[in-house]
Amino acid sequence: MRRHARDAAAASATDLTARIAGTMHAVTARIARGRGDEPRRRGVAPSEPSGDVRLDEWMGVALDEARAAPAHGDVPVGAVVVEIGTGKVVAARHNERERAGDPTAHAEILAVRDAALALGRWRLDGYALVVTLEPCPMCAGAAWASRVDAVVFGAADPKAGAVGSLYNLAADPRLNHGPAVTAGVRAAEAAAMLREFFAERRT
Repeated sequence: MRRHARDAAAASATDLTARIAGTMHAVTARIARGRGDEPRRRGVAPSEPSGDVRLDEWMGVALDEARAAPAHGDVPVGAVVVEIGTGKVVAARHNERERAGDPTAHAEILAVRDAALALGRWRLDGYALVVTLEPCPMCAGAAWASRVDAVVFGAADPKAGAVGSLYNLAADPRLNHGPAVTAGVRAAEAAAMLREFFAERRT
């Protein structure tokens, strides 16, 4: 029974990863055709629908987390770690740099740490990291180090994004592995939250 459940979960994870990879390949090809060259921001399509209602639901949990960050002066970014096969959220966090006085307290780092603690292991294969803003180099490195199978993000980050905008650690052939990446899931909501936060800080 347990073996059957593990096999089913593994098959579901493989299917989602394959669909994410296929979607991003198609998006990349379309961007390249439109520009006539290799796109600099590979795999980033801010207005693309996810094509999978689960991704929208998972991002909804991350967005809810992000909304809690401004209460303590932090940028509204939320992240969750989800078991791909079952859809179970095992960790959900938001930015806490200001509250903790910790430069590494990004939502992704905190969520990955919580997931590893909850599961009792550092390898997060079979899981997806879902975050409202494209991961920075530090957080993209955490995704690589934790062996998550997929990274899903909302708004692109042209200033620090490291899975498509400035760099693409997930697709660097010099690394021994990398997660499948899908971008633009509920991007408008994530971007609007960030704009509102910074507009209020400027007033």
